[in-house]
Amino acid sequence: MRSAEILDQLDTAAADFMFPDLGHGYYYAVDARLHAYRDAQRWALIVEALGYSPRAGNLIDVLHVFSNCLTEGEPGYGNEDFLSRVDNWDEIEDVDQPEIYHGTSIVVRGRRIAVAAERGEDLVDVLRRLVPDHRDLLLADEVELRRRIPADIPEIMRLDQWHHPDLLQDTVPSQSMTCRQLADVLTTGDVRRYAPDMPPNTHWSYWPESGNL
Repeated sequence: MRSAEILDQLDTAAADFMFPDLGHGYYYAVDARLHAYRDAQRWALIVEALGYSPRAGNLIDVLHVFSNCLTEGEPGYGNEDFLSRVDNWDEIEDVDQPEIYHGTSIVVRGRRIAVAAERGEDLVDVLRRLVPDHRDLLLADEVELRRRIPADIPEIMRLDQWHHPDLLQDTVPSQSMTCRQLADVLTTGDVRRYAPDMPPNTHWSYWPESGNL
């Protein structure tokens, strides 16, 4: 394995609009998580981008999967990498006012969650409020994460925040210090190669243009 090969896969994904864009115009940013896996011959990187899609009518966790050992599909994402989280969307969105909270509990993956929110609030604000207490329920579980990578490849790093490249600012992954350091970690197995020198920006507040289309 070489870091350059990993970065080349990420750059190709960015050129094909398959690299995670936390400022995506179709999704209001809600949360994100990154997973790195490797052994002596194999590597995998999964970036979760959790966002509210008014068009799809749900809170969706999009898994962006990169690897030299994919068990199916191509680097980036496929249809089955879009994971809808809310089971009772028709109950929580106001029929007469799209994107407005209707005022009921939210069922996430079979679990009913009481929400400290008032009817009439913007849905995106209500959904973002779920993250502190229910983050692991909203993000991917092991079965979902392992769907396209080998079940036996070890996870060596998990990040809940990092400095993510802004593709709208013409920053390709290979020019991002974060991606370069992660590529080194995947190549060597030395997690100390990840030594961020920029503050994290994965919180939704750093992406005010997300969901604006």
